[in-house]
Amino acid sequence: MTTAAPVKGSTTTGPQSTTARRLLALGRAEATLLLRNRTALFTAVLLPVVLIGSLHGVLKQQADTNPGLDVHSMLVYGSVGMVLAFVVYYNLTASYVGRRGELVLKRLRTGEARDLEILLGTAVPSLTLGLSMAALIGVGGSLGLHLAVPVNPLLMLLGLLLALATMIALAALSSAFTRTVESAGITTLPVLLVMQFGSGLFVPLEVMPAQLADVCRLLPTTPAFQLIRVGWFGTDGSAAPTDFLGSWGAAAPHLVTGSIWLGLAVWGAVRYFRWEPRR
Repeated sequence: MTTAAPVKGSTTTGPQSTTARRLLALGRAEATLLLRNRTALFTAVLLPVVLIGSLHGVLKQQADTNPGLDVHSMLVYGSVGMVLAFVVYYNLTASYVGRRGELVLKRLRTGEARDLEILLGTAVPSLTLGLSMAALIGVGGSLGLHLAVPVNPLLMLLGLLLALATMIALAALSSAFTRTVESAGITTLPVLLVMQFGSGLFVPLEVMPAQLADVCRLLPTTPAFQLIRVGWFGTDGSAAPTDFLGSWGAAAPHLVTGSIWLGLAVWGAVRYFRWEPRR
């Protein structure tokens, strides 16, 4: 019996591995693990909804002593920010700790995926869920409460990207000081409190004493959230609303401060992130 001669130049290799394919594969695997973990899913989805309910009551009380406060605008803005804080930062910190304890991160480093791809691939489900919930709240809340259209959508996008990048870096950094998934609720609490109360999500900066508000504007996550607010409403609350061009001037200090904090967070994550459990 004769066999056909192989065609010259033919290969039997499979699909070429690319960054997009690796990120998609990692993200799909992480999403499966997230859906199986009811506790993580509850924390990521239901806890922010509970906090949104309490946020409305707090803002109404603040409006009684600050008549110019736009409760509806701050409710939607604060809700979007809190969803991103819990779904992306907290949930991703727990994911990094869990995958490290299971030696998943260590095994992934022996394959084709680069370190950055592993970190971003693990973050894909949290980012997807966080952005989906934020979009639902932002669009639905704006339509339901008849909020004005964004003054500068491009600035909103920059603020959103800055917020997400900073949260990923902070999650990687926080995971270095978190031994178990259960302890993530304790180690992430300081950053979560800073995001909620210091970044103008739960308590608008304009209702704070001037000196305290100035300090809060220098906190790590405040600039990114303030960029979203300026792009959405044309002001961060410290001045009268502006138009598209004027919003860039109002956003400039936040862009500078936020970029500095992002650089520091990335440096800390690179310096302290652990790929396997501490012996």
